[in-house]
Amino acid sequence: MQTRREVLTHGARVAALLASAGMLPGLARAAWPQAAFEAKSLADAVKALGGAAPVESKDVTLTGPDIAENGAVVPLACACALPGVKRLLLLVEKNPNTLAAVFDVTDAVEPNFSTRVKMGQSSNVYAVAMMGDGKVLYAQKEVKVTLGGCGG
Repeated sequence: MQTRREVLTHGARVAALLASAGMLPGLARAAWPQAAFEAKSLADAVKALGGAAPVESKDVTLTGPDIAENGAVVPLACACALPGVKRLLLLVEKNPNTLAAVFDVTDAVEPNFSTRVKMGQSSNVYAVAMMGDGKVLYAQKEVKVTLGGCGG
């Protein structure tokens, strides 16, 4: 029987071997959509993630406050009522980095997410659903910020 210390030591050695072989950083880089997070608009972010031109849809829902008292913690939620969603995005139009969140969806996951984002100023916010058939649908909402959260 191994002790807890021996198990932890063995796990650390395996992780070090994987890292030295270049396997761990490569996996992390492959999953990070850097170009999408550097995009400055809704269309550019969707394009960077391989999507088509976005179309407004009532099947995508975006919930958030009309007025956020503190831009550092603005609660937002997005969902899609249609089957076949592959990815949900949250974008804040006037933030330095427009793309605020990416949620990958499988058939085992309900496409309904909530999070908190930083907003430097009042802005349009978008919830975007990227579908398995290539369609890109979105919903839009204006959120007014009374106290900026992005360095303001």
